[in-house]
Amino acid sequence: MQKFKDRWEIKRNWQLIFPILGILSLIFSSYLIAKYILNLINIQQTDVSYFGVLSAIIIIISFIFLFITLRLFNILEPRWKVNYRWELIAIFIAFAITGSTAARISDPILSFLSLDRSSTNAWIYWPIRILIVFPIYQILLLIVGWIFGQFKFFWSFEKKMLNRMGLARFF
Repeated sequence: MQKFKDRWEIKRNWQLIFPILGILSLIFSSYLIAKYILNLINIQQTDVSYFGVLSAIIIIISFIFLFITLRLFNILEPRWKVNYRWELIAIFIAFAITGSTAARISDPILSFLSLDRSSTNAWIYWPIRILIVFPIYQILLLIVGWIFGQFKFFWSFEKKMLNRMGLARFF
């Protein structure tokens, strides 16, 4: 355990929550994708092979996600200049929660505006959805970043992103 703590620069036990949350999120995402794959190939939950195939797919996808995530950590750690490696996990979790939440929140707003994916032209629907999701995402990113103790990082990230888009003069 000490080797794991040293690798992720964990100084206090409460910081272990981030690797645990990261692994649980990774496995849950793999589970959702595995269920989707099994539905595509018509393997029903009543089949004997369902749980074996489901478990195998979850393990394979989890290892793929873990490999990709660790590679991204190695690439982004010098660019983001975080104090501790465990902060990278907190930042990734905050990005994941923010993106999912912003997408979920935009659905009721689009319904309120009577914009439905099936009845609205895609050239109208998607730009409006992006315009609605963008400000929600920006606000949620700061809130979730604050909850995960990374407000300073996300505030800097927001200012940089808005500056690149030419919107920095508003903030």
